[in-house]
Amino acid sequence: MTAAAGAAAFFALAPGVVAGLVPWWLTGWSVGPGSSPLRLSGAIPIAAGALVLVHAFVRFVVEGAGTPAPVAPTEHLVVGGLYRYVRNPMYLAVLACILGQSIVLGRSVLLGYASIVCLAFVAFVRWYEEPTLARRYGAQYEAYRRAVPAWRPRLRPWTPT
Repeated sequence: MTAAAGAAAFFALAPGVVAGLVPWWLTGWSVGPGSSPLRLSGAIPIAAGALVLVHAFVRFVVEGAGTPAPVAPTEHLVVGGLYRYVRNPMYLAVLACILGQSIVLGRSVLLGYASIVCLAFVAFVRWYEEPTLARRYGAQYEAYRRAVPAWRPRLRPWTPT
């Protein structure tokens, strides 16, 4: 129960701010000039990103017995569900939401923002998350890291041995 409450709070704070509050500050949710029926296609990455985020947070609680927050990490390495295809589905989901908002609103400022967020995610993963997981989970994480790409999903799910 504690992990679920912590994950819910972190969900509101991290993806809620990065994919919700900041894009609102940048755009006021106002639609840019021009119109196109293609703008509705932006709803697809927004919905997919939201579903992936919820799935990933649930995995952290159920499989990992913890949260994605660095201050309340999981007890077990999370390698099930979408994590069998890609190591960073949450970060990809947040980027999908921002890019979808850019399409729906027709606002290029969100493309620039997504680029900055992407660079921040890559840096955080490389210099904090990967070394931390390697220290915490050792050989288990190294085997996972070798088998599952960080950013480009596998076509077939990885099965731990």
